[in-house]
Amino acid sequence: MEITTIFGFILLGLVAGTLASTLGVGGGIIFVPMLVAFFGFSQIEAQGTSLAIILPTALLSTVVHARAGRIHWGVALVAGIIGVPTALLGANVALSMDQDQLSKAFSILLTIVAIRMSYRAWTLRPSAASAELDRSGDPAGLE
Repeated sequence: MEITTIFGFILLGLVAGTLASTLGVGGGIIFVPMLVAFFGFSQIEAQGTSLAIILPTALLSTVVHARAGRIHWGVALVAGIIGVPTALLGANVALSMDQDQLSKAFSILLTIVAIRMSYRAWTLRPSAASAELDRSGDPAGLE
């Protein structure tokens, strides 16, 4: 493996880790497109590699968030119990799909997520402004 490729993977890890932890998105949303677009991975290789990358970072993040008391353990338990068999099913479905279909399905999912997040961000803006108004009582912030 060339040094430039290793440097690229290090940079990818730094960028993806920072964005995932800062924005609260799954690392796969960042890793998969980057591995395909910049490192020439096939869609299925990128997805599998992304899952392997996410495992240790998810464990570390879980410890940090657990210490801070930010985990709803009941939700995590139920989702985890359901997630294990459905992950197995999903992996088998992905392996049986044509690479082009899988890439298109992934890009549709990313588009839906982006639209949903954008919509939510725009609908939260007025409530944030009204919360600020409620605290100060001054819409212009002149107090």
